[in-house]
Amino acid sequence: MRRIIVFTLLFALVVITAIGLSGLLGRLLDAGNALASSDITGLARSLAFTLIAGPFAAVLWWLLWRRMGQDERSSLAWGLYLAGMSTVALVSASATLLTCAAALVRTDWQPRNLATGVVWAGVWVWHRWMSRHDQKSPSRLVTVAPVLGSVFGLVVGVGGLVTAIGSLADTAIDGFAPSVVVGEPWWRFTLQAIVWCVGGSAIWWWHWFAGRARTLRGGLSDVALVVVGVAGASVLTLGGAGTALFTMLKLALDRTSPVAQILDPLGTALAAAAVGALVWRYHRGLAVARSDQTRPAAGLVTSGVGLVAAASGLGVVVNSILAATTGTLAGSDTRALLVAGISALVVGGPVWWVAWKPAGPVDPAQVGTPGRRIYLVLIFGLSAVVAIVTLLVIGYRIFEFALGDVTGQGLLDRVRAPLGLLAATGLAAGYHFAVWRRDRSVLTAAPGREHTIGRVILVTGADPEPLTRAVDDATGAAVTVWLSAATEPAGTAAGPTAQQLVDALRGVTGKRVLVVAGPGSRIDVIALRD
Repeated sequence: MRRIIVFTLLFALVVITAIGLSGLLGRLLDAGNALASSDITGLARSLAFTLIAGPFAAVLWWLLWRRMGQDERSSLAWGLYLAGMSTVALVSASATLLTCAAALVRTDWQPRNLATGVVWAGVWVWHRWMSRHDQKSPSRLVTVAPVLGSVFGLVVGVGGLVTAIGSLADTAIDGFAPSVVVGEPWWRFTLQAIVWCVGGSAIWWWHWFAGRARTLRGGLSDVALVVVGVAGASVLTLGGAGTALFTMLKLALDRTSPVAQILDPLGTALAAAAVGALVWRYHRGLAVARSDQTRPAAGLVTSGVGLVAAASGLGVVVNSILAATTGTLAGSDTRALLVAGISALVVGGPVWWVAWKPAGPVDPAQVGTPGRRIYLVLIFGLSAVVAIVTLLVIGYRIFEFALGDVTGQGLLDRVRAPLGLLAATGLAAGYHFAVWRRDRSVLTAAPGREHTIGRVILVTGADPEPLTRAVDDATGAAVTVWLSAATEPAGTAAGPTAQQLVDALRGVTGKRVLVVAGPGSRIDVIALRD
């Protein structure tokens, strides 16, 4: 509790001091205005933040830094403080400095943003120095800041690149479908986007390569790789491709709107699809080369993104078909709705099919894995919940119509949107529930798989992957790995084999079992009390 309180207090004091210094430095750099001018309140706040919170932050940091021993270094609060403050400082400094640099493209000098960026950059350098100190750097959560920094840089760089390419594409498209443009020249907006792209790419490169975030394995690094590099990039790619396909189909089938208006989102959509595909391919290659848990996780999130797109498209198609049978929404609106549904279905369906492989045989090694079970239960559960809510909406609309509502809408017009959603979610829930039942029957019928252990806590100094797979295949128990700091004596084996571990667990029962593997081929199995 002492560490939590003091490091939380230090975090707040550093943030307050940085805000105060930013305000004072911004006023000094803003030579066009008087130091106080009419903003007496802002100057007073900056002076109070700097002159009161600053000394308190300095004294508290000095006391903590002086007594920073091995116990403090290994505390979770110290590592969490450095990771959190480094990330906050990086985001604040880079956002304000890039905003200032982008504003210079249009000759807009912003001294306040420059001051804020300089102050927060100093805070980031200070905390980076502490995190790399030989004797006082934290021993826990040391990989959080590089991973979060690389994710932030990737998001900023990709956003800037998509905007820049989209602006160039829009300019080229305007040459074929000219429109009246009022405002700044096109190159200025493109150059501003390039500034953000270069800045974000530099941040990403610094953390990914120089900070060695690329070499990290397990935990947060794998989660960030799958969630941002694979899932996020796939969403960007499919969203851009679907929008581009929708624009082209609407141009071919529905010319009721001006051509320039129809083509307006095409440039950004093409840029998003191209950039997202590159980022997706790069991170998917990294995921394939990682652990046995990361590879299927990348495939599952890709399948989930494709499923959401395809199911959304199917629901919209059903909605548009029902709308075409009514007289209130005939014409271009119905065609636009149908084109949108077809676009989502065409883009998401193949991705789901390739990632999930519903027609092919299921890999026996993947049946029953935690990732696949979580995926099936999550998709089934969410689809069932949405379907139930949709049924309630349909019932409400039916009763509303039967009780004589005077809005003038027909019954089919009222329920066509929830009926489309119900068709999509019902199919998704039914299919994934059937797959889950099939996997469960396969696991139950699998020979040699004894469900007598709930969880295995494995302590080993060797590579845990073969042992983890062996325990899962033999018992189906969840495995928690604790890496031992002890080294193997000279002349001993690297550790017990997977078969030796399986033999040692045979006949053991319990909700939690502790297994100590090593030194050599020694295995200690201890059933823990509940």
